[in-house]
Amino acid sequence: MSEKRKKARISNIQEMEKELKQERQELQENKKNRKKAKRIKRIKKFFIFNFILGTICCYIGLIVVYGPNTKFRDWFITTAEASMRHKYYARWFYDEDTISYVMSKNGVIETGASTDTSLYNIDKTLATSEVTTSGKVTYKNEYERQILERDPAHPDYKIIEFKDEKLKSGRTFDGYLAVIYDASRIHTVATQYLGTRGEYLINMAERVDAIVAINGGGFVDPNFNSNGASPLGITICKGEILRNDESYNGAGGIIGFNEEDQLILTKCSRSQAQYLGIRDCVTFGPFIIVNGEASKVLGNGGWGVAPRTVIGQRADGIVLFFVSDGRSGLKQGIDMNDEIEIMQRYSAINAANLDGGTSSVMIVNGEMINDPIDSTGAHKTRWISTGFYLAPEE
Repeated sequence: MSEKRKKARISNIQEMEKELKQERQELQENKKNRKKAKRIKRIKKFFIFNFILGTICCYIGLIVVYGPNTKFRDWFITTAEASMRHKYYARWFYDEDTISYVMSKNGVIETGASTDTSLYNIDKTLATSEVTTSGKVTYKNEYERQILERDPAHPDYKIIEFKDEKLKSGRTFDGYLAVIYDASRIHTVATQYLGTRGEYLINMAERVDAIVAINGGGFVDPNFNSNGASPLGITICKGEILRNDESYNGAGGIIGFNEEDQLILTKCSRSQAQYLGIRDCVTFGPFIIVNGEASKVLGNGGWGVAPRTVIGQRADGIVLFFVSDGRSGLKQGIDMNDEIEIMQRYSAINAANLDGGTSSVMIVNGEMINDPIDSTGAHKTRWISTGFYLAPEE
């Protein structure tokens, strides 16, 4: 082969290699472009899908919030309005006229009566710490058995636990009922930093050596950001007036015990409370049962569905401390109708709603037994102003 032909052949091979290299580069480039195009297509699909999903969710949300079915609206507004710190939630979506309208359709109409002490027939033998039963005991129903069948380990009180308890409303809840057999040992307790800040109930309970304690009345809450420093209305502890603000005009009123160890629910001044012999009391409401007659509840009662605390007393003198949990999954708590149902189950002739939400706490022998959850989802309680507690036997 001549030199010239060799060079021509080498030149052809080099040209072919160059063309092959260029083809490979073009293939790689095309492959990259296809991948890029696919990636862009996927991104477009993702954004289109999320846009459609977001639009659908917004549409559904608008229907839920503003649609023809008002159940969610009423629940949302009343729950927000009942909150101590988060009333502004309702105003994110609704104007003041709508909020006022909803609140007018959801409320508690109290009987207007005060406690009639003649309806009490207090059984003094219940106050004994001795548990004596002879023979077979017959109870009129399961709820009476739960109340009257004493706990030998703790004869002066009994804790009834509720787990997935079903109510007429269809709601289920978790909670605790403390049955107190000697009302003479029930007193109020207040934050030791009165006027400065509130205190955790567990610290209050420890300070007074409480056996059982629950949170009490509400507190002054300017700008919905209170630290629990100042109780609402009138607060009396063992005859001593700790707080005297007669400007309170909210639901309920005085919730406390007189010298005869009877739970008194009444709207009155400090001087009238003293005249009635009130030895221990807080101020809050609404009153849900007075003299055996339940308050009329419109809608959900205007307080929404939330953790709740209730105090009640039976005709025989047994006192009921009740706390429900909430803000967890499908168990958001209970409303005013539910409170009435629970108190009537256990034959309370007088009962009142106490502060709720994150304030709802029960302490037994130095331990918090319920599970308060705040609006952020954290499992914790908050500073409060007052509480009721069972004191040790003297």
